[in-house]
Amino acid sequence: MSMLIGLTGGIATGKSTAAKLFEQHGIPVVDADVVSRQMVEKGSEGLRKIVNHFGKTILNEDGTLNRKKLGELIFNDSSLRQQLNHILHPLIREEMNRQTTHLLKTNQHVIQDIPLLFENKLEQHFDLVIVVYIDQQEQIKRLQQRDDISYEAALSKVKSQAPIEDKKALAGIVLKNHGTIDALEEQVKETIQNHF
Repeated sequence: MSMLIGLTGGIATGKSTAAKLFEQHGIPVVDADVVSRQMVEKGSEGLRKIVNHFGKTILNEDGTLNRKKLGELIFNDSSLRQQLNHILHPLIREEMNRQTTHLLKTNQHVIQDIPLLFENKLEQHFDLVIVVYIDQQEQIKRLQQRDDISYEAALSKVKSQAPIEDKKALAGIVLKNHGTIDALEEQVKETIQNHF
């Protein structure tokens, strides 16, 4: 029986690493971040809609999206962030579903890697949801190291998502990522053997 699997976690929990490990073990992954970048490429419908809504000030001189400028605009304004999500999310979901349908023709299982899976209430679309987990303090520490930012900035980014403990509680499977990549890979292999 084929399965559609949702993969999520919090910022800096190692979700992208887990996704790569699943791919290395033969499970194809449709990545929401990759698709969302495709949806705002120069000449895309997504970019045209964003410019219509937010104006040309969010473009670089070459007509590509100035992500930094758009990010600064929406980061501290939840209303603007919702407007952007309202424009992009339907386009992203449609493209992810198109890619998933295509992959399910030749693969028994497909993973959709979605950072805000629970925040966007998408869990009902999946046969199984996997959460990559580390506790919040570890999350903040890793984010500070990864992005070279202050504790306060890291905490603000972590708090912009649903609490990792809530995601863990809603998960069908939890991959604990406090150790090495090898330890995470063992959990990935075990998950594939026992649940796929």
